[in-house]
Amino acid sequence: MLANLDDPFYYLENFQAVLDWVSGRYADLLAADERQFIDTFASLPKTSRALYVRMVMRKGNIFRASKLNYAEIGDTRAAMQVLLQTGWVVADPILDLAALFDLLQKPELTVALNMTAAEKKLPKAGQLAALAPQHAICQPFSAWYADTDDMAYTILNKDLCDHLRLIFFGNLHQDWSEFVLSDLGIFQYEKVEFSVASRGFSCRADIDDYLALHACRVAFDEGKAIPEVLALLEQSNTSNSWLASRRHRFLFQIGEHLEKQKDWALARQVYAACTYPGARLRHIRVLEKSGESKAALSLLQLAQQMPENEAELQQILRIAPRLNRKLGLAKPALVSPAPVTEFNLQLPYPEEDYVVEYVVRDHLHKTVAPVFYVENALINSLFGLLCWSAIFKAIPGAFFHPFHRGPADLLAADFQARRANDFIVCLAQLDSDAYQQTIRQNYADKYGLQSPFVFWDTISTELLDIALSCIPPAHLRCSFERILQDIKANRNGFPDLIQFWPQERRYQMIEVKGPGDRLQDNQKRWLDFCATHQMPVSVCYLSWQDETTIQGSA
Repeated sequence: MLANLDDPFYYLENFQAVLDWVSGRYADLLAADERQFIDTFASLPKTSRALYVRMVMRKGNIFRASKLNYAEIGDTRAAMQVLLQTGWVVADPILDLAALFDLLQKPELTVALNMTAAEKKLPKAGQLAALAPQHAICQPFSAWYADTDDMAYTILNKDLCDHLRLIFFGNLHQDWSEFVLSDLGIFQYEKVEFSVASRGFSCRADIDDYLALHACRVAFDEGKAIPEVLALLEQSNTSNSWLASRRHRFLFQIGEHLEKQKDWALARQVYAACTYPGARLRHIRVLEKSGESKAALSLLQLAQQMPENEAELQQILRIAPRLNRKLGLAKPALVSPAPVTEFNLQLPYPEEDYVVEYVVRDHLHKTVAPVFYVENALINSLFGLLCWSAIFKAIPGAFFHPFHRGPADLLAADFQARRANDFIVCLAQLDSDAYQQTIRQNYADKYGLQSPFVFWDTISTELLDIALSCIPPAHLRCSFERILQDIKANRNGFPDLIQFWPQERRYQMIEVKGPGDRLQDNQKRWLDFCATHQMPVSVCYLSWQDETTIQGSA
């Protein structure tokens, strides 16, 4: 699908590939002007098509002829004449002063506007502010800059190309540079089997709903009043599950913004309508901050009965005693975490720059009991390799194009549920030795492909072999199922080190804490989980033998 970078028109070939992909997969969803554009574009001379794509890929909508210089195109003015006939581009656009400042350089502006000596000394922004009252008119570029043979052009249908880019990528934050990165071999991607049933956009309303949601985000980013943004957002409601997930994530961001503004009433309203993970916890906190402790406790007790994840439960158990105290209620019973083995290690202060995890790794490492620094890499990678087929299954809203690092709905609350049967099949391999063959085969077949779970730089064949030999499949199943419960939270927080005893086919995970360092919440959750499930884990507290001397000299 991708063009050869040795071809000077590679960018044109990539653009055409998008048009072919969109027209081939979404022909029934395209608007009349989009279909007409695709057909007309194919009929234009190559140099005119190339010039159009060059302008589409550059910032802004207004361009000067003198700045459109491309060796492979040659005479860009001749190529432009064809584009002017399509109506997609117009010559000599009418500009206000701000647009003129964007287009011309400072020396050119001093001539075009006949600036005084004092005005010439001002920075460009100062010049615009000083001259704006004198030049409130809008006029053609040629009238602003008469003493030149230069010309300006405006591309009128760039938004149409953005719509086609949206249909292709499934979002508006990815741009045409994605092709170049893939062309250069910087990133390699899994080849997903696309079908009509797996399309992210199933009807034109989905595309329009996405654009409406994007307009809400733009309004929010530009500082429009929150009630106005919420009114716009109400109009962008959708029945598409992955679009609805994006909508609720945006609602969550609005709620966080309102919290910073201490607008508790509106924040409470937003969180109450939001299903994004974490919204209920924020709602409880907003109720508490606004003095509604009774309502906060009522919602907290409801959440405690059915927590959305471990992270929420962890925070609930911290908030509950405070709310009970405010309401004069008895302190709730404490829930003690499973005991985790701890040990202290005192070592000489390193003579060179150091990383505490590496210091401990090197100290504990033995030929018969090697230690690896893996942190989040090992278990995630084993999970990603075993469940590769489920993770990269083409279902609606998951994959839009050939350049996905992972499913677009990876962090959605229903990610696992939408692939439940596929994950059951993958994890069932842990009941026999089949999982080892699948992991090894995917490691060989998929090596280097982008994945949201596999850390290719960390997972060597040596580490893979020893891990599969020493970690019981029951422990892998527990870890994998926990990752699936909450991918956003649970693919992080793993212990730093892992030590293996190959002859005994056992292992030990070790979380390292240097002087003054504390366990983070996600680390505490993983430690508690491992201890609860009899998975060998410990915490190493490192200190320096000459720590007193070091502190005294600091």
